[in-house]
Amino acid sequence: MKDRRVENLAKILVGYSTQVKAGEVVAIDGGVGAEPLLRAVYEEVLKAGGHPILNVALDGLAASFYKQASDEQLEWISPVTEWMVDNADVRIGIGASANTRELSAVPPERQMRRQTAIGPVLSRMMERSANGDFRWCATIFPTNAYASEAEMSLADYEDFYFGACLADDADPLTAWERTSAETKRLAEWIEGHREVRVTAPGTDITLGIEGRKFIPCDGRHNMPDGEFFTGPVEDSVEGEVSFHLPAVIGGREVSGVHLRFEAGKIVDASAEKGEEFLVQMLDTDEGARRLGELGIGTNYAIDRGTLEVLLDEKIGGTVHMAVGKSYPESGGVNDSAVHTDLVCDLRLGGKLEVDGEVMQENGKFVV
Repeated sequence: MKDRRVENLAKILVGYSTQVKAGEVVAIDGGVGAEPLLRAVYEEVLKAGGHPILNVALDGLAASFYKQASDEQLEWISPVTEWMVDNADVRIGIGASANTRELSAVPPERQMRRQTAIGPVLSRMMERSANGDFRWCATIFPTNAYASEAEMSLADYEDFYFGACLADDADPLTAWERTSAETKRLAEWIEGHREVRVTAPGTDITLGIEGRKFIPCDGRHNMPDGEFFTGPVEDSVEGEVSFHLPAVIGGREVSGVHLRFEAGKIVDASAEKGEEFLVQMLDTDEGARRLGELGIGTNYAIDRGTLEVLLDEKIGGTVHMAVGKSYPESGGVNDSAVHTDLVCDLRLGGKLEVDGEVMQENGKFVV
């Protein structure tokens, strides 16, 4: 029996998030576990008159790749990937992990080698997106692996996830537009200021935002969505920050992360778990030790950490900071093969100030 929420999510991804038009080439990438959503998205693209190209990954292939690949193979980029990045009009990516920790035994240097190799491809994709030549949206499909990380049953996780995506709304195509007015208002309010200060347990950090653009996120690129973000001035970041929510990065859990900045650069990094991997990631290239993004979550339907950053960075009452590459449309110019988000929770004693005025306190917006 078909789940109506899956069909609604496909309608959102194709008809709202990426707005597929007749004649456009649409790359649909996802894991085999996402078959119901992959099939529904494929059909919606056809209904819209687009040309779908479906790429389905089998479970366990990533682990096999890192175990068997030579250095040359780690650095090789498929011409199919190159063609898609340069020629597709739209990409819809659907994660469906059967094992979120399958890469936990892969040596970090092999992952960093691969990350460096795909860096230029990522840069081209982001530039095309910033120029309006390419539209994309990333989401996941509920699996037992994601539910297990979130400490939920699969049925409860499905309710939680589809609710966060507004896929249970009576009119899914207009749901994100109707519910994003507050996110857009907050983005407009903060833009044009000079400095953001974030304080919380283990955190007192300032970030320059003068001349930078804040982007309200209303379901166009991520699903679920709910944040506004910018690229902080690269040499402006000063102070220390503790990231309270753990994350799974490259198959490894990294938690209890603490970073200290001077003149925009990370000069000290530690973690209660996964510290070696964290430091190696920060040493990928020069830009990996600077911030490429400051994001502020506004989705209060996501009320707990799940170890899936696509959801966790959107939690209302949190901020996230990404080490590495900036999104060009924000005005950020930091370049790196890395873009990794870490989440700081302000709901228990945190404060967000903008040019000295309190914008958020204890996770609630007050402006």
